[in-house]
Amino acid sequence: MRYQISGKQIDIGEALQTHVQSGLGAVVDKYAQRPTDANVIFSKSAHEYVCESTIHLSTGLTASAKAHAAEIYSAFELCCDKMEKQLRRYKRRLKDHHKERTQPVEFIGASSYILAASEDTEAEEPDSLQPMIIAEMEARVPALSVGEAVMQMELQGAPVLVFRNEGHNGVNVVYRREDGNIGWIDTKQQ
Repeated sequence: MRYQISGKQIDIGEALQTHVQSGLGAVVDKYAQRPTDANVIFSKSAHEYVCESTIHLSTGLTASAKAHAAEIYSAFELCCDKMEKQLRRYKRRLKDHHKERTQPVEFIGASSYILAASEDTEAEEPDSLQPMIIAEMEARVPALSVGEAVMQMELQGAPVLVFRNEGHNGVNVVYRREDGNIGWIDTKQQ
């Protein structure tokens, strides 16, 4: 497994890098099959250290965790605990479904835009109905089953996931509802 350990405006020493590789390696070896790479970023937010880790699995799924603590090693330990919990759930779900994905997840390209929020909410009528685009990025839309999409959304800690349904190739959305349940929007053609 490849490790990329870095710090945002802080120096990361050899001791911390070794600690991260051994700690994260033990967790990944225990719960995940064939991880490809891990990305760990340390940063400082006010008086706390922040540790963000992302692990890419060979199946195409991605697990990510983030933690804050007063000390940098404590931040990593908390982040590692969250990652372990996510990978344990992922492995349990794979066992529950009694099937393993034989092919890697297929991705298609999509455009992702960030639109500017309207500054004046009291304006009577806008000059144009066209929103102002302030950022344009490439996004990857995976081809998954609904169960895998829910698992991927939870592994990423994301509130919503857009995916292509393997059953009928339609674009679907899963999202976390305010009541804690998962919502699913299916756009299959009738």
